[in-house]
Amino acid sequence: MELRVLQYFLAVAREQNISAAAQSLHLTQPTLSRQLKELEEELGKQLMIRGNRKVTLTEDGMLLRKRAEEILELVDRTEKEVMQSDEAVSGDIYIGTGETDGVRQLARAATRLQARYPAIRFHIASGDAADVCERLDKGLLDFGVLLGDIDKTKYHYLELPMKDTWGVLMRRDSPLAQQESVGPQDLWDKPLILSRQVNNKSGLYRWLQKEPSQLHTAATYNLIYNASLMVEEGMGYAFGLDKLVNTTGSALCFRPLEPKLEAEMYLVWKKSRIFSRAAELFLECLQEHLTLLRAEQKGNAEQA
Repeated sequence: MELRVLQYFLAVAREQNISAAAQSLHLTQPTLSRQLKELEEELGKQLMIRGNRKVTLTEDGMLLRKRAEEILELVDRTEKEVMQSDEAVSGDIYIGTGETDGVRQLARAATRLQARYPAIRFHIASGDAADVCERLDKGLLDFGVLLGDIDKTKYHYLELPMKDTWGVLMRRDSPLAQQESVGPQDLWDKPLILSRQVNNKSGLYRWLQKEPSQLHTAATYNLIYNASLMVEEGMGYAFGLDKLVNTTGSALCFRPLEPKLEAEMYLVWKKSRIFSRAAELFLECLQEHLTLLRAEQKGNAEQA
């Protein structure tokens, strides 16, 4: 299977028309049709259904499309890294993360690094833990930010000094909004909006002292902004992390859990990962930044 043919296949998948794809690739239609037929014969699978005006991918075709996009993205990244000048450090750093205020510290380290090496670029891919781990395992990310338990047999990791605090996002006219914090019993009879990452390992159900089947889960989400809209419309109370929704001047408010529930935070990378020079420098810069941050946190704690 040649990379060139994968590019042809993706062009047809994108255009949904062989003639239009051939035109964008500067090929004749018979040439492109022949290449696609040979690809299907090589794989022993039908990849597309050819209609009069539109080409539709089969299930095997949709799988190949996803894998082809990942392969070509990885090839493109590899070429860029190999072609970098030895004199000036440049390149792209890919980081996957969920929604967390901890990204602020990564951004500060990235800003310091770019001040020294302006040609380094950062790409942040948002997703939940499953999304981040999948892209890490495929080599599409250099680093991932994960909360809670991590697979230490699969990943190298750096424990971050930041912790996220769990709480509940609610309407200001809710009875619970009059409290400074929220306890488990306050929520047993309430409609809950939960992150799709919440499971028995998250600690949230242990905090609630209930099994999932004993609770009223009204909805799930993977982006807190969408959850905030559901809360605003009266669907329920959303469990989430602090500092992700600006409630100043809004109809919503955030109340922390009591007893307090925090999420540990880790920067992880695949054990077999070979870093580019840019990624190596970022890790060094982040470690320096976190050392200063820990010293600052210690000083603040001693003063308190």
